[in-house]
Amino acid sequence: MNIKANEAKVFHRILDDNTYLRSLGYNVLGIFLQGSQNYNLDYENSDIDTKAIVIPKFNDFCLNKKPTSTTIVLENNEHIDVKDIRLMFDCFRKQNINFLEILFTEYAYINDDYTELFQPMLDNREKIAHYNNYAAINCLVGMVLEKHKAMEHPYPNLIDKIEKYGYDPKQLHHILRCTEFLKRYINGVSYADCLISTDPQYLIDVKSKCIYNLEEARKIANDKEILVKDIKDRYMKNHEVMIDHEVEIIMDNVILNIMKQSFRNELKGYKYD
Repeated sequence: MNIKANEAKVFHRILDDNTYLRSLGYNVLGIFLQGSQNYNLDYENSDIDTKAIVIPKFNDFCLNKKPTSTTIVLENNEHIDVKDIRLMFDCFRKQNINFLEILFTEYAYINDDYTELFQPMLDNREKIAHYNNYAAINCLVGMVLEKHKAMEHPYPNLIDKIEKYGYDPKQLHHILRCTEFLKRYINGVSYADCLISTDPQYLIDVKSKCIYNLEEARKIANDKEILVKDIKDRYMKNHEVMIDHEVEIIMDNVILNIMKQSFRNELKGYKYD
């Protein structure tokens, strides 16, 4: 794969997503790449999916309208996950790897109006990713269990793989990736390094070449589920829950400052009845 060409493709997609969401009326804070490219696990046929953080409009906020949380499926079947800033930050607090990864991606667009105000999230991303140790571990173990359940389930978007292989190799690769991540996380490896596998080509082969038959895949998945449950139990037996309250202050201040700036911009020149 031509890395430079692929980088250009990703950035082009991010800018296109920004233009598209603005055309739909969203107040976009930023667009961030999500998925395999952030883990160095992409290959030629990998989708380019993004997450967008949006800011509520003043009227919607005052009238307590439901915060935005939706997924837009594009014509090529790639996705944009769109989330209100308040909901996105809640996901950060829950320590969900699928959301925290956007703080570490090299592929992002941030609205110039909010670049400086959002910067504390990037400056403190390791602290944010370690905000709550129990939540992080529960999330990683939960993902392994979820992917194990999905591995042979005939979801409509997976049915072709189930019929061909008996299981979805992508789910197995997620199980392996999250298990490795969990072991490295509890051993004190930085979050940025945990995101990148020590053996990315193996995980790519598991996902794209289906190197295991169904029985082998079942055994691997079962073994990993037992392992991560044991890791979690032993960790929580020997460690107290740790919540970084400084991170709460950082995130609260970022939300407040961005929403204040957004409302000032929106109401500038507004004539009251």
